[in-house]
Amino acid sequence: MTDPRVELVDVVDDDDRVIGTVTRAEMRRRNLQHRSVGIAVLGTDGRLLVHRRAEDKDVWPGRWDLAVGGVVAAGEDYATAAVREVGEEIGVDAGPGTGVELRPVGAGRYADDDVASLVRCYAIVHDGPFRFDDGEVIEVRWVDRAALDELMSTATFVPDSIAMLLPLLDLG
Repeated sequence: MTDPRVELVDVVDDDDRVIGTVTRAEMRRRNLQHRSVGIAVLGTDGRLLVHRRAEDKDVWPGRWDLAVGGVVAAGEDYATAAVREVGEEIGVDAGPGTGVELRPVGAGRYADDDVASLVRCYAIVHDGPFRFDDGEVIEVRWVDRAALDELMSTATFVPDSIAMLLPLLDLG
């Protein structure tokens, strides 16, 4: 596996135009605006798969997340990145012809002291099985809205998926 710190990332302006390409490490160090994707994984029963991020992640290590996903690579489009991330993080092939529909649910801009990104949000319905081969996910849970609220009251979540994805989900 390639060291993620040396992966190339497109830096984009507020209109999503590429204005430069840098390593992921430089993007993080300078908090440069880039493209990212977040994919909610919903079960056929409507529950959401949430996960805890590995302790060696370059941003928000060890925090809980509502979405699989991440940084769009240089030259990659959002949908391709979403398919790639679902495969890398949970071992599900969501590409064309797989029967797994990658459904766009929203988009926007997220920025704080750690991250500046233009985000595209997607959802898939899949009950597993899942594989967590890349080591980015260290714990998972299926949650309904009540269980999510309870977990959010005791655990720290990544702020971008709370801000960008949670308002788009109907968890009952």
